[in-house]
Amino acid sequence: MRSKIVAGNWKMNNNLEETEALLTELAAKLPDTDAEVMVAPAFVNLADAIRTLDGSAIQVVAQNMHWADNGAYTGEISADMLQSIPVNTVILGHSERRAYFGETDELLAKKVATAIRKKMRVIFCFGEELQERKAGTHFKVVKKQLTEALFTLEAKAWDQLVLAYEPVWAIGTGETASPEQAQEMHAFIRDTISGAYQQDVADKVTILYGGSVKPNNAAEIFSKPDVDGGLIGGASLDAEDFIAIIKAI
Repeated sequence: MRSKIVAGNWKMNNNLEETEALLTELAAKLPDTDAEVMVAPAFVNLADAIRTLDGSAIQVVAQNMHWADNGAYTGEISADMLQSIPVNTVILGHSERRAYFGETDELLAKKVATAIRKKMRVIFCFGEELQERKAGTHFKVVKKQLTEALFTLEAKAWDQLVLAYEPVWAIGTGETASPEQAQEMHAFIRDTISGAYQQDVADKVTILYGGSVKPNNAAEIFSKPDVDGGLIGGASLDAEDFIAIIKAI
């Protein structure tokens, strides 16, 4: 049975006071759910988030990490640093990291390999841009991203992987991805994994949808057979919206 997950990526939002207030509200209002609930605050607030959520079912995850164990990488964060807090799950390959910070599939392969070696869980993000969707190359793009970043891993490493499909063209562009388009791509992703590994690997991996999930579309998106939850951006910064999305899964 695949894990259901609703993960909130807070990006570069919320200072310490705002982080504590939002986490306290989320913890108080968290509904009974079979889904794993995660939040990814800013690096500087991770340790405080762990303390604030002590006793809560909400998990704290990181938004990024470096591929090296340590060294002269000013401003970067290592897996060991995260685990010492402890944070044991990390988001890698987010579309904004790719677009604004030049992260390539080759670089991400190194980050993923380090996280796997360190026994961390990885939420790996990928997806096509608007021009690629319009050109009809979206399946090719997604397959390439998966192949170059993940398909050198051993099959057992997939026990530590969660995938998050981000149709970049449907995030903040005015374009909208339908639940049917989400299901179509998620089914393609699962088929692609089964072709590279075995069907049981593909069947076990959780695939999240990260294309502007809101309270008014979450239930329909989550109802699709290959959609196992969501990586939520803006809506995760509002407690009522995030709780409504959790209730929809």
